[in-house]
Amino acid sequence: MEVVGLIGMELMSSYKDKNVLITGHTGFKGSWLSLWLSKAGANVFGYSLPPPSVTNNYTLSSVSDLLSGETIADICDKSALKSAIQLAEPDYVFHLAAEALVRRSYYCPIKTFETNVIGSLNVLECLREWGQPCSVVMVTSDKCYENKGQIWGYRENDPVGGYDPYSGSKAAMEIAVSAYRQSFFPPENLEAHGICIATARAGNAIGGGDWAEDRIIPDAVRALSIDRTIPVRNPNAIRPWQHVLEPLSGYLMLGARMFHDKNPQFCSAWNFGPRYEDESTVSDLVDRFCKEWGYGEWEQISPQNAPSEASVLRLSIDKAVHMLHWMPKWDLNEAIQKTAGWYKKYYSDPAESMQDACFADIVAYMKA
Repeated sequence: MEVVGLIGMELMSSYKDKNVLITGHTGFKGSWLSLWLSKAGANVFGYSLPPPSVTNNYTLSSVSDLLSGETIADICDKSALKSAIQLAEPDYVFHLAAEALVRRSYYCPIKTFETNVIGSLNVLECLREWGQPCSVVMVTSDKCYENKGQIWGYRENDPVGGYDPYSGSKAAMEIAVSAYRQSFFPPENLEAHGICIATARAGNAIGGGDWAEDRIIPDAVRALSIDRTIPVRNPNAIRPWQHVLEPLSGYLMLGARMFHDKNPQFCSAWNFGPRYEDESTVSDLVDRFCKEWGYGEWEQISPQNAPSEASVLRLSIDKAVHMLHWMPKWDLNEAIQKTAGWYKKYYSDPAESMQDACFADIVAYMKA
Protein backbone atom coordinates (compact mmCIF):
# COMPACT_ATOMS: atom_id res chain seq x y z
CA MET A 1 0.00 0.00 0.00
CA GLU A 2 1.27 3.47 -0.89
CA VAL A 3 1.05 5.79 2.11
CA VAL A 4 3.59 8.45 1.18
CA GLY A 5 2.37 11.95 1.96
CA LEU A 6 -1.10 10.90 3.05
CA ILE A 7 -2.72 11.95 6.33
CA GLY A 8 -6.35 11.43 5.32
CA MET A 9 -8.49 8.34 5.09
CA GLU A 10 -6.00 6.66 2.76
CA LEU A 11 -3.47 6.54 5.57
CA MET A 12 -6.12 5.63 8.10
CA SER A 13 -6.96 2.53 6.07
CA SER A 14 -3.56 1.23 7.16
CA TYR A 15 -5.01 0.88 10.66
CA LYS A 16 -8.51 -0.39 9.88
CA ASP A 17 -9.16 -3.70 11.67
CA LYS A 18 -5.59 -3.78 12.99
CA ASN A 19 -4.78 -4.29 16.66
CA VAL A 20 -3.11 -1.24 18.18
CA LEU A 21 -1.70 -1.01 21.70
CA ILE A 22 -1.27 2.50 23.10
CA THR A 23 0.59 2.93 26.36
CA GLY A 24 -0.29 6.14 28.16
CA HIS A 25 -3.73 6.18 26.54
CA THR A 26 -5.26 8.11 29.45
CA GLY A 27 -2.89 11.05 28.94
CA PHE A 28 -3.25 14.12 26.73
CA LYS A 29 -1.62 12.75 23.58
CA GLY A 30 -2.67 9.17 24.26
CA SER A 31 -6.36 10.03 24.53
CA TRP A 32 -6.31 11.94 21.23
CA LEU A 33 -4.44 9.08 19.52
CA SER A 34 -6.97 6.58 20.90
CA LEU A 35 -9.82 8.64 19.49
CA TRP A 36 -8.15 9.02 16.09
CA LEU A 37 -7.38 5.31 15.73
CA SER A 38 -10.84 4.28 16.87
CA LYS A 39 -12.28 6.53 14.17
CA ALA A 40 -9.98 4.78 11.68
CA GLY A 41 -11.56 1.45 12.61
CA ALA A 42 -8.63 0.05 14.58
CA ASN A 43 -9.02 -2.29 17.53
CA VAL A 44 -7.48 -0.04 20.18
CA PHE A 45 -6.08 -1.43 23.43
CA GLY A 46 -4.84 0.86 26.18
CA TYR A 47 -2.28 0.44 28.95
CA SER A 48 -1.82 3.27 31.40
CA LEU A 49 -2.08 4.64 34.89
CA PRO A 50 -5.33 6.46 35.71
CA PRO A 51 -5.69 9.92 34.12
CA PRO A 52 -3.07 12.38 35.45
CA SER A 53 -5.58 15.05 36.49
CA VAL A 54 -9.15 15.13 37.79
CA THR A 55 -10.32 16.94 34.65
CA ASN A 56 -8.92 15.21 31.56
CA ASN A 57 -9.69 14.42 27.94
CA TYR A 58 -9.77 10.65 28.47
CA THR A 59 -12.76 11.01 30.77
CA LEU A 60 -14.46 13.97 29.09
CA SER A 61 -14.32 12.30 25.67
CA SER A 62 -15.37 8.86 26.94
CA VAL A 63 -12.31 7.21 25.44
CA SER A 64 -12.80 3.98 27.39
CA ASP A 65 -16.10 3.39 25.55
CA LEU A 66 -14.20 3.10 22.26
CA LEU A 67 -11.52 0.65 23.38
CA SER A 68 -11.32 -3.05 22.64
CA GLY A 69 -9.59 -3.49 25.97
CA GLU A 70 -7.56 -1.59 28.55
CA THR A 71 -5.28 -2.25 31.48
CA ILE A 72 -4.87 0.34 34.24
CA ALA A 73 -1.37 -0.33 35.57
CA ASP A 74 2.14 1.09 35.83
CA ILE A 75 4.46 0.76 32.83
CA CYS A 76 7.08 -0.47 35.32
CA ASP A 77 4.88 -3.49 36.13
CA LYS A 78 6.38 -5.87 33.58
CA SER A 79 4.05 -8.75 34.42
CA ALA A 80 0.90 -6.68 33.84
CA LEU A 81 2.38 -5.20 30.66
CA LYS A 82 3.24 -8.64 29.30
CA SER A 83 -0.32 -9.81 29.88
CA ALA A 84 -1.69 -6.70 28.14
CA ILE A 85 0.51 -7.30 25.09
CA GLN A 86 -0.53 -10.93 24.88
CA LEU A 87 -4.17 -9.85 25.11
CA ALA A 88 -3.85 -7.17 22.43
CA GLU A 89 -1.67 -9.18 20.00
CA PRO A 90 -0.69 -5.81 18.49
CA ASP A 91 0.13 -5.08 14.88
CA TYR A 92 1.20 -1.63 16.10
CA VAL A 93 2.48 -0.31 19.42
CA PHE A 94 2.59 3.40 20.26
CA HIS A 95 4.49 3.88 23.50
CA LEU A 96 3.51 7.19 25.11
CA ALA A 97 3.44 6.24 28.81
CA ALA A 98 5.87 8.58 30.55
CA GLU A 99 6.62 11.08 33.25
CA ALA A 100 6.01 14.03 30.95
CA LEU A 101 6.65 17.20 32.96
CA VAL A 102 10.03 18.87 33.35
CA ARG A 103 9.27 20.62 36.62
CA ARG A 104 7.75 17.53 38.24
CA SER A 105 10.89 15.55 37.36
CA TYR A 106 12.83 17.69 39.84
CA TYR A 107 10.55 16.52 42.64
CA CYS A 108 10.57 12.81 41.68
CA PRO A 109 13.80 12.25 39.71
CA ILE A 110 14.19 8.53 40.43
CA LYS A 111 10.60 7.77 39.42
CA THR A 112 11.12 9.86 36.28
CA PHE A 113 14.09 7.75 35.21
CA GLU A 114 12.35 4.50 36.17
CA THR A 115 9.24 5.34 34.17
CA ASN A 116 10.92 6.81 31.11
CA VAL A 117 13.81 4.36 30.81
CA ILE A 118 12.94 1.10 32.56
CA GLY A 119 9.29 1.41 31.55
CA SER A 120 10.32 1.79 27.91
CA LEU A 121 12.65 -1.20 28.11
CA ASN A 122 9.79 -3.22 29.63
CA VAL A 123 7.80 -2.56 26.45
CA LEU A 124 10.63 -3.78 24.23
CA GLU A 125 11.46 -6.77 26.43
CA CYS A 126 7.81 -7.88 26.51
CA LEU A 127 7.69 -7.61 22.73
CA ARG A 128 10.91 -9.63 22.49
CA GLU A 129 9.40 -12.34 24.69
CA TRP A 130 6.15 -12.25 22.70
CA GLY A 131 8.15 -12.66 19.49
CA GLN A 132 5.58 -11.59 16.88
CA PRO A 133 6.07 -9.01 14.07
CA CYS A 134 4.80 -5.50 14.76
CA SER A 135 5.63 -1.83 14.23
CA VAL A 136 6.64 0.11 17.34
CA VAL A 137 6.81 3.91 17.74
CA MET A 138 8.57 4.88 20.97
CA VAL A 139 7.69 8.49 21.79
CA THR A 140 10.49 10.39 23.52
CA SER A 141 10.78 14.20 23.44
CA ASP A 142 12.35 17.18 21.70
CA LYS A 143 14.09 17.79 25.04
CA CYS A 144 16.23 14.66 24.58
CA TYR A 145 18.82 16.77 22.75
CA GLU A 146 21.84 18.19 24.52
CA ASN A 147 20.59 21.77 24.46
CA LYS A 148 23.42 24.15 23.66
CA GLY A 149 21.19 27.16 23.09
CA GLN A 150 21.79 27.07 19.34
CA ILE A 151 19.49 29.08 17.12
CA TRP A 152 19.12 26.40 14.44
CA GLY A 153 17.00 23.30 14.79
CA TYR A 154 18.34 20.08 16.23
CA ARG A 155 18.65 17.17 13.82
CA GLU A 156 18.14 13.51 14.61
CA ASN A 157 21.89 12.80 14.54
CA ASP A 158 22.75 15.58 17.03
CA PRO A 159 23.99 14.45 20.48
CA VAL A 160 21.40 13.64 23.12
CA GLY A 161 21.72 14.80 26.70
CA GLY A 162 19.92 16.61 29.48
CA TYR A 163 20.41 19.17 32.24
CA ASP A 164 17.30 18.18 34.18
CA PRO A 165 15.90 14.76 35.19
CA TYR A 166 13.19 14.81 32.53
CA SER A 167 15.50 15.69 29.64
CA GLY A 168 18.17 13.31 30.92
CA SER A 169 15.66 10.47 31.19
CA LYS A 170 14.46 11.02 27.63
CA ALA A 171 18.06 11.10 26.36
CA ALA A 172 18.74 7.89 28.29
CA MET A 173 15.58 6.38 26.80
CA GLU A 174 16.85 7.15 23.30
CA ILE A 175 20.16 5.44 24.05
CA ALA A 176 18.48 2.44 25.67
CA VAL A 177 16.01 1.96 22.80
CA SER A 178 18.82 2.22 20.26
CA ALA A 179 20.86 -0.40 22.14
CA TYR A 180 17.88 -2.77 22.35
CA ARG A 181 17.09 -2.28 18.69
CA GLN A 182 20.63 -3.04 17.57
CA SER A 183 21.00 -5.98 19.97
CA PHE A 184 17.67 -7.76 19.56
CA PHE A 185 15.81 -6.21 16.61
CA PRO A 186 18.54 -5.18 14.12
CA PRO A 187 16.95 -3.33 11.20
CA GLU A 188 19.14 -5.17 8.71
CA ASN A 189 17.44 -8.43 9.82
CA LEU A 190 13.83 -7.27 9.62
CA GLU A 191 12.96 -10.20 7.37
CA ALA A 192 13.84 -12.56 10.22
CA HIS A 193 12.25 -10.92 13.28
CA GLY A 194 9.67 -8.49 11.78
CA ILE A 195 9.76 -6.01 14.67
CA CYS A 196 10.27 -2.42 13.46
CA ILE A 197 11.24 0.13 16.12
CA ALA A 198 11.52 3.91 15.76
CA THR A 199 11.72 6.80 18.21
CA ALA A 200 9.73 10.00 17.75
CA ARG A 201 10.71 13.42 19.12
CA ALA A 202 7.98 16.04 18.98
CA GLY A 203 7.64 19.71 19.78
CA ASN A 204 5.44 21.34 22.43
CA ALA A 205 1.92 20.10 21.75
CA ILE A 206 -1.17 22.21 22.45
CA GLY A 207 -4.81 21.28 22.00
CA GLY A 208 -8.04 20.70 23.85
CA GLY A 209 -8.17 18.46 26.88
CA ASP A 210 -4.81 19.18 28.49
CA TRP A 211 -5.00 20.10 32.18
CA ALA A 212 -1.44 19.21 33.18
CA GLU A 213 0.36 21.32 35.75
CA ASP A 214 3.04 23.79 34.66
CA ARG A 215 2.08 23.86 30.98
CA ILE A 216 1.32 27.25 29.55
CA ILE A 217 -1.99 26.57 27.77
CA PRO A 218 -3.54 24.66 30.71
CA ASP A 219 -2.26 27.42 33.01
CA ALA A 220 -3.89 30.01 30.75
CA VAL A 221 -7.19 28.14 30.56
CA ARG A 222 -7.38 27.67 34.32
CA ALA A 223 -6.77 31.40 34.85
CA LEU A 224 -9.10 32.63 32.12
CA SER A 225 -11.94 30.36 33.23
CA ILE A 226 -12.05 32.17 36.59
CA ASP A 227 -11.14 35.65 35.27
CA ARG A 228 -7.65 35.72 36.71
CA THR A 229 -4.34 36.91 35.30
CA ILE A 230 -2.29 34.19 33.58
CA PRO A 231 1.01 33.39 35.37
CA VAL A 232 3.95 33.16 32.95
CA ARG A 233 7.39 32.02 34.08
CA ASN A 234 9.57 32.45 31.00
CA PRO A 235 7.87 34.83 28.54
CA ASN A 236 10.88 35.08 26.21
CA ALA A 237 11.51 31.35 25.88
CA ILE A 238 11.14 30.06 22.30
CA ARG A 239 9.48 26.69 21.74
CA PRO A 240 8.29 24.63 18.74
CA TRP A 241 4.54 24.90 19.39
CA GLN A 242 2.18 22.68 17.38
CA HIS A 243 -1.34 21.29 17.66
CA VAL A 244 -1.39 17.83 19.20
CA LEU A 245 -2.71 16.32 15.95
CA GLU A 246 0.50 17.31 14.15
CA PRO A 247 2.90 14.96 15.97
CA LEU A 248 0.21 12.28 16.16
CA SER A 249 -0.09 12.39 12.37
CA GLY A 250 3.68 11.90 12.23
CA TYR A 251 3.53 8.92 14.55
CA LEU A 252 0.74 7.39 12.47
CA MET A 253 2.56 7.93 9.20
CA LEU A 254 5.79 6.52 10.60
CA GLY A 255 4.02 3.46 12.00
CA ALA A 256 2.27 2.81 8.68
CA ARG A 257 5.48 3.14 6.67
CA MET A 258 7.29 0.67 8.93
CA PHE A 259 4.38 -1.78 8.82
CA HIS A 260 3.98 -1.78 5.04
CA ASP A 261 7.47 -1.07 3.71
CA LYS A 262 9.63 -3.08 6.13
CA ASN A 263 12.44 -0.71 5.19
CA PRO A 264 15.32 -0.54 7.71
CA GLN A 265 15.74 3.22 7.13
CA PHE A 266 12.50 3.90 8.99
CA CYS A 267 13.78 2.14 12.14
CA SER A 268 15.50 5.23 13.50
CA ALA A 269 14.86 8.57 15.23
CA TRP A 270 12.43 11.16 13.84
CA ASN A 271 11.58 14.79 14.64
CA PHE A 272 8.02 16.09 14.29
CA GLY A 273 7.76 19.82 14.83
CA PRO A 274 6.28 22.98 13.30
CA ARG A 275 7.58 25.03 10.41
CA TYR A 276 10.25 27.52 11.40
CA GLU A 277 7.89 30.47 11.04
CA ASP A 278 5.43 28.94 13.52
CA GLU A 279 7.87 28.84 16.41
CA SER A 280 7.23 31.63 18.90
CA THR A 281 7.96 32.94 22.35
CA VAL A 282 5.77 32.02 25.30
CA SER A 283 4.52 35.60 25.54
CA ASP A 284 3.49 35.66 21.88
CA LEU A 285 1.63 32.37 22.29
CA VAL A 286 -0.25 33.67 25.34
CA ASP A 287 -1.10 36.97 23.61
CA ARG A 288 -2.55 35.11 20.63
CA PHE A 289 -4.46 32.72 22.88
CA CYS A 290 -6.00 35.59 24.88
CA LYS A 291 -7.03 37.29 21.64
CA GLU A 292 -8.72 34.10 20.46
CA TRP A 293 -10.35 33.63 23.87
CA GLY A 294 -11.73 37.14 23.70
CA TYR A 295 -10.01 38.62 26.75
CA GLY A 296 -7.21 38.00 29.22
CA GLU A 297 -3.93 39.32 30.54
CA TRP A 298 -0.72 37.71 31.75
CA GLU A 299 2.02 38.61 34.19
CA GLN A 300 5.53 37.31 34.62
CA ILE A 301 6.17 35.41 37.81
CA SER A 302 9.53 34.40 39.30
CA PRO A 303 9.05 31.48 41.66
CA GLN A 304 11.79 31.02 44.23
CA ASN A 305 14.24 28.20 43.53
CA ALA A 306 12.61 27.67 40.15
CA PRO A 307 14.36 25.01 38.03
CA SER A 308 16.27 26.37 35.05
CA GLU A 309 14.66 26.01 31.63
CA ALA A 310 16.25 26.35 28.20
CA SER A 311 15.70 29.74 26.56
CA VAL A 312 15.41 28.35 23.03
CA LEU A 313 14.58 24.99 21.48
CA ARG A 314 14.04 24.33 17.79
CA LEU A 315 13.63 21.15 15.79
CA SER A 316 14.67 20.39 12.24
CA ILE A 317 11.96 18.39 10.47
CA ASP A 318 13.89 17.96 7.21
CA LYS A 319 14.20 14.19 7.63
CA ALA A 320 10.44 13.68 8.09
CA VAL A 321 9.66 16.05 5.22
CA HIS A 322 12.00 14.40 2.73
CA MET A 323 11.81 10.73 3.74
CA LEU A 324 8.24 10.40 5.08
CA HIS A 325 6.75 13.26 3.05
CA TRP A 326 5.17 14.44 6.28
CA MET A 327 4.42 18.14 6.71
CA PRO A 328 2.65 20.21 9.38
CA LYS A 329 -0.86 21.17 8.26
CA TRP A 330 -2.01 23.84 10.71
CA ASP A 331 -0.03 27.01 11.34
CA LEU A 332 0.21 28.42 14.86
CA ASN A 333 -2.88 30.63 14.45
CA GLU A 334 -4.98 27.64 13.39
CA ALA A 335 -3.58 25.56 16.23
CA ILE A 336 -4.50 28.27 18.74
CA GLN A 337 -7.98 28.71 17.24
CA LYS A 338 -8.71 24.97 17.48
CA THR A 339 -7.34 24.79 21.00
CA ALA A 340 -9.26 27.80 22.32
CA GLY A 341 -12.42 26.63 20.56
CA TRP A 342 -12.23 23.23 22.25
CA TYR A 343 -11.90 24.71 25.74
CA LYS A 344 -14.60 27.31 25.17
CA LYS A 345 -16.96 24.55 24.08
CA TYR A 346 -16.14 22.63 27.25
CA TYR A 347 -16.72 25.59 29.57
CA SER A 348 -19.99 26.44 27.82
CA ASP A 349 -21.36 23.02 28.86
CA PRO A 350 -19.04 21.02 31.16
CA ALA A 351 -21.54 18.17 31.40
CA GLU A 352 -21.46 17.53 27.65
CA SER A 353 -19.17 14.81 26.25
CA MET A 354 -16.23 16.29 24.34
CA GLN A 355 -15.85 13.27 22.08
CA ASP A 356 -17.65 14.97 19.17
CA ALA A 357 -15.45 18.04 19.54
CA CYS A 358 -12.34 15.88 19.28
CA PHE A 359 -13.70 14.01 16.27
CA ALA A 360 -14.58 17.33 14.59
CA ASP A 361 -10.97 18.50 14.97
CA ILE A 362 -9.63 15.17 13.71
CA VAL A 363 -11.85 15.30 10.61
CA ALA A 364 -10.93 18.92 9.95
CA TYR A 365 -7.24 18.06 10.24
CA MET A 366 -7.51 15.11 7.81
CA LYS A 367 -9.32 17.34 5.31
CA ALA A 368 -6.90 20.27 5.66
